[in-house]
Amino acid sequence: MTSINPFGAPASRRGFLAIAGAAAISVTLAACGKSTNSGSGGSGGSALGIGNNGKKGNGRSGTAADTLFIGGFQWGPAANFNPFSPSAAWPAQGNVAQYLYETPLRFNIVTGELLPGLAKSYKVDGLKVTLTFQDGAKWSDGQPLTSADFAYTYQLGKLDPTNSIAGLWTDIDSIETPDATTAVVNVNTTRKNTAVVLQNIAQTYVYPQHIWSEVIKSNPQLSTYQTMKPVGSGPFSVSAADQTQVVLTRNDSYWGKTFYGGSPVFSKVIHPIFKSNDDANLQFQNGQMDVMQTFIPQIWKTWENGKPIGTYLKASPYYVPGSIPMFIINTTKPGLNDPAVRKAMAYAIDTASIAETAMSGYSDKVVASLMMPSGSEAKYLDKAKAQSDGWTYDAAKAEQTLKDAGYTKGSDGIYAKGGVRLGQWKLITPTGWTDWNAALTIVAKNFKAIGIDAVTYFPQAADCTTQVQNGQFDCACWYVAGASPATPWQRFSDVMSNVSIQPIGKAAFNNYGRFKNDQIDGMLQTAAAAADDASKTTALQALDDLYRQNVPSIPLMYRPDEFYQYAAVNFYNWPDEKNNYAPPMFRGAGNTWIYKLKKIGS
Repeated sequence: MTSINPFGAPASRRGFLAIAGAAAISVTLAACGKSTNSGSGGSGGSALGIGNNGKKGNGRSGTAADTLFIGGFQWGPAANFNPFSPSAAWPAQGNVAQYLYETPLRFNIVTGELLPGLAKSYKVDGLKVTLTFQDGAKWSDGQPLTSADFAYTYQLGKLDPTNSIAGLWTDIDSIETPDATTAVVNVNTTRKNTAVVLQNIAQTYVYPQHIWSEVIKSNPQLSTYQTMKPVGSGPFSVSAADQTQVVLTRNDSYWGKTFYGGSPVFSKVIHPIFKSNDDANLQFQNGQMDVMQTFIPQIWKTWENGKPIGTYLKASPYYVPGSIPMFIINTTKPGLNDPAVRKAMAYAIDTASIAETAMSGYSDKVVASLMMPSGSEAKYLDKAKAQSDGWTYDAAKAEQTLKDAGYTKGSDGIYAKGGVRLGQWKLITPTGWTDWNAALTIVAKNFKAIGIDAVTYFPQAADCTTQVQNGQFDCACWYVAGASPATPWQRFSDVMSNVSIQPIGKAAFNNYGRFKNDQIDGMLQTAAAAADDASKTTALQALDDLYRQNVPSIPLMYRPDEFYQYAAVNFYNWPDEKNNYAPPMFRGAGNTWIYKLKKIGS
């Protein structure tokens, strides 16, 4: 499925190391992880990272043998590689891959570690985060990459307050660069949210100051800048892009060859632009693609039918789950601004049906909480309270909730009160994002069954992003923060924070539904500054109580972190739970596997 979060990392159900609340943390990062297994791609050896059925292909010949075919990130013409554009082409989109731009640290969703990237080490001491950058790091144009580039990247958020980096200053007071390889990030002394600062560092690309200091002179609003030749620090550069594909070419002078132990075995990366998820999956299952981030219903049937396709987990649920696709409600709209209506909507949604049909069974039972009921977040969740004060699918109770709030059903079968009719509301999510499309189709049917008028509308991804960010929608299936050093706190902030709430028509990067509450920011602040697990649990549960009282959004499912799936047709040694040198990710620490793949037959 194509609904990969292009702006933030989805949540993990696996544990990660606790970072927030430590009085002092000192971490020196080792080089990227080594596999505990090795294998041969030849006919006589036992290969690792192959199909779940133990099969692999015969490899490709010619230029295709030197190409990695990847899909699931770009669903429209690749017309602009400006990472600040809402329609940025892959891989310039924020936090999706590190082929072009890179981050100082790289998050591993399986272990919870923060691994080195552009920074070879980091240290947290109270409210200071010190980064030591790699020796010899360079931009693709040959200019040196220094700590000044890191500091300038954040400065862009001040020079252009409309871009997403501007919001990062909420948790940062200042950045110092005592020398070319050292940056000291001073955490905001009021919010004291070190975990969010680490998350930002792990998810924010570093940009070259010598390029962007010129760009901003003619483009004070960075989102308006157009470029097809971006300058990054990663192992690939853009060599071609149009409405059919994005082509990246390996940078053989890449600074990280020594750090990562060599160059990728492929000289090109091609991302075809498919018309739909089904088209992408067909080519993948036919052996024309190597690795995909798409939704494939009943993935197990592919290897049962002899395809050399593999997933990270070898048994159900096959993917590392963790994110919570949310039903975001625009609380500024008449009717939708009523918490009783929103709670009735929560009762009306058949999440079990969504899990079974839209998600092909890749989801656990949904609870009324912004915290995951399993994995590292489970220790904070009061499941009994989520049950007693929350909701489960109950159409009769949904209607009763509306009646209790004074709504009456009209002759058209739709509830109304005081001249406010409940709908017609458009439920939006990008076209081609098949599991989210299917989920909203179920939701629309559920709503009509209890007297709420709703229809689905699936615009192109770029248009949908703009509508959601600008608050120009009724309801949307959208993503919120996932696994990082800052969850579940970050998820509460994404859904309810009033710190940077924006008026309709102006881009927001959290609280897309414009939910307003006088208590929320103080409660978020208390949770962020919690010094131990006990106080953190109390603060997070208070936030969960407030969430259930107001229902600004509704969890629809627990989605896998990413739909990471590979076809061992030309390469083997893909990471999986048996060959766990890297996590099942396309971003962050998942970047490791591009250097470790081996050609079949070589």
